[in-house]
Amino acid sequence: MSEEQSMVIIGGGLAGAKAAEELREQGYAGRIVLVGEESSRPYERPPLSKDYLQGTSERERIFVHPAGWYAGHDVDLRLGTRATAIDPARHTVTLSDGGTLSYDKLLLATGSSPRLLPTPGVPPDRVFYLRRVEDSDRLKAMLETAQRIIVVGAGWIGLEVTAAARLAGVEVTVLERAGLPLLRVLGPEVAQVFADLHRDHGVDLRVGTTITAISGTPEHLVRVELADGSRVDGEAIVLGVGITPNTELAQNAGIAVANGITVNEHMCTSDPDVFAAGDVANAYNPALGKHIRVEHWFNAVNQPAVAASSMRGVDAVYDRIPYFYTDQYDLGMEYVGYVDPGGYDQVIFRGNKDSLEFIVFWLRDRRVLAGMNVNIWDVNDQIKSLIAARGQVDLTALANPEIPLSELFEESPTVQDRQKSR
Repeated sequence: MSEEQSMVIIGGGLAGAKAAEELREQGYAGRIVLVGEESSRPYERPPLSKDYLQGTSERERIFVHPAGWYAGHDVDLRLGTRATAIDPARHTVTLSDGGTLSYDKLLLATGSSPRLLPTPGVPPDRVFYLRRVEDSDRLKAMLETAQRIIVVGAGWIGLEVTAAARLAGVEVTVLERAGLPLLRVLGPEVAQVFADLHRDHGVDLRVGTTITAISGTPEHLVRVELADGSRVDGEAIVLGVGITPNTELAQNAGIAVANGITVNEHMCTSDPDVFAAGDVANAYNPALGKHIRVEHWFNAVNQPAVAASSMRGVDAVYDRIPYFYTDQYDLGMEYVGYVDPGGYDQVIFRGNKDSLEFIVFWLRDRRVLAGMNVNIWDVNDQIKSLIAARGQVDLTALANPEIPLSELFEESPTVQDRQKSR
């Protein structure tokens, strides 16, 4: 690829910034334009609901690169600029400022947007979502003065905000439509751990709830009415009911979209000159044998390397096993693997669940599909190896903390087979 050619990246988040970095590190010397709708230079989003929200991390630490990195690496960073249209035939991108960019290869790292709920009559300064750094700043300021808030949605964002609020001494009522928090992701066996965790920290967790109305009142500012006739009042409401991938640009350009922008294992869309990475990419993963879209930091960090190689015409495949993490109160955990809702037939705990020091495995046909280590560290790679091995494991050995995880996959397909050979 000649130096005269141009790479355009739409999306000024982590995935977009890492793609620019990867292109330079891989030796691409041509033009790179990074278009970001936000006014802040690219930053990482996980701290916004964790240490940055809690005030234990400085703002500068959230940014992907130092302020001078982009100019220093000859990356044309266009902040506060939105891409409004793509013309694949002409290889152009139209911008909100009226300008047009020509590209040879284009990367869509457009991310996702929070799902919105109607809040008639509620003062706008009492309604909170969490997606951008400004949202986190608003939340942080609110938690310094509020006494009681309402959180709608017991997913990762809702629970992390709840933990931050409780650590700040704020009373919290969490409203969740499902029967347990994180039920779809973790299943009932492990979701109960998070329900107990938050209730043990004084959270009024209400599951199986249906909201009929959200409104404002002069006395309490926010009122939520539930289908069972009850109501909850608070000084502010945090809405964490999921996110929607930003696929409009791709869809309007005729690029295939299905639960995100559809890409193959090379991060290439249905247009051979257009690629996608991060939250918005519904990518085929050869290790799993299916398309999945993962809304976590791990993909935004790692997919851009493959996308950058593919944009340069170098063969590369994204086959990493999904990974994510959370920190809530005194619980820190890492999760690796992938399980469709209801896609497992057994859950095995290894360690002490009551003291929040354990590893849990999701299995199907005695094969490990996913694992989560809670307050136990330096085992994630071993769990990943168990998943990658795809062999049947001895369930008794899997549950026994005295048997090293490494012995479950190093010597033979199963511990049971090894024992029989002795």
